[in-house]
Amino acid sequence: MNFATWPALLVVDVEGNGTNPPDLVETAALPVRDARPDKTTAGWWLTRPTHPVTPFATRVHGLTNTYLADKPAWADVADQVRTFLGNAWICAHHAHTDYRVLTAHLPDWEPAGVLDTLRLAKDAFPDLGTYSLDKLIEHVQPDLREAPGTRHRATFDAYATAQLLIAMASRYDTWDQLVAAAVPPGLPGGVLPSLARP
Repeated sequence: MNFATWPALLVVDVEGNGTNPPDLVETAALPVRDARPDKTTAGWWLTRPTHPVTPFATRVHGLTNTYLADKPAWADVADQVRTFLGNAWICAHHAHTDYRVLTAHLPDWEPAGVLDTLRLAKDAFPDLGTYSLDKLIEHVQPDLREAPGTRHRATFDAYATAQLLIAMASRYDTWDQLVAAAVPPGLPGGVLPSLARP
């Protein structure tokens, strides 16, 4: 895989307040350049939700209503997030979720394409059985020594997903092969059905 041929790509992860649909409380966007996650130019936003964070959500990501009380509302950072994302490709684990939440919060935004490391892992490791982020971290053993934050925080999960993407991408010869394996049906950037992997 020649990583120099990749278009602009951001690995994204979002954390919500636990409601359905969720209010965003944390958003991370991590550029991948030259086969490395680039923390120096990453975007990270903490936001105060319109509705309180549920106890369950706090148990998952550790973000409390008290901690978020002085953070900006989503409306105050939305333009900044939209500008940062631009029209780059995005990648996420179980990308339908992040894509759906982000497009709900940024109705005028559309990425060039969407890679899903969950879908990619099923193609790369067909016999693994389960494909949670924790399972893939255990199986691939990416270098997470420089990962910011902790598991279930957007910054850490985006970094881990980026490292998994890079590791799995090395199994493919071209960007087009990667796209065929990793873009979920119905999401931007997909290839023609005749070229897609089964």
